Amino acid sequence: MPHADRLRLAAAAYLARFKGTSRAHTESDLRCFLTWCAERGLNPLAARRPRLELYIRWMQETRRFKPSTVSRRFSIAAGFYRTCVIDSVLESSPAEYVRRPTVPVESPTLGFTHLQRCWMRAWTCATSRSPPGMPIPVPPTMRYDRARKNLDRHPNYILAAYMESGT
Repeated sequence: MPHADRLRLAAAAYLARFKGTSRAHTESDLRCFLTWCAERGLNPLAARRPRLELYIRWMQETRRFKPSTVSRRFSIAAGFYRTCVIDSVLESSPAEYVRRPTVPVESPTLGFTHLQRCWMRAWTCATSRSPPGMPIPVPPTMRYDRARKNLDRHPNYILAAYMESGT
């Protein structure tokens, strides 16, 4: 089977494991990796660990991605290679022993995410237009917060507390 067909089939097999927005994000990150390989004339199915280390360095030094972005994007490439091993396209994964950047446990991002800001705007509109006594929707934070020990720093907790305060 020609190289391009094998690669296309391997990518399709990997992406078939996802659906919805997860698939779209995975496809975007995989496309980034495959484009990086193509720009360097590298066959992704023949890549070895040192080349994958260079991909990580490129994301860190040239693109200046944060460690969490580098880790996430590389995990897509590692998952792609894991699927190739499962499907017998490759004998072993070249990503298996690649050193990944250290990602801080607490996110350094401060403030609300885009979705939290949208929720806040929608909540503000709902509360300003609703008649007295009508139930007001509250964001589903407890589902995410149960596993955390320090809820007062969690963005969803901050958002819920802000909305409940009525300010």
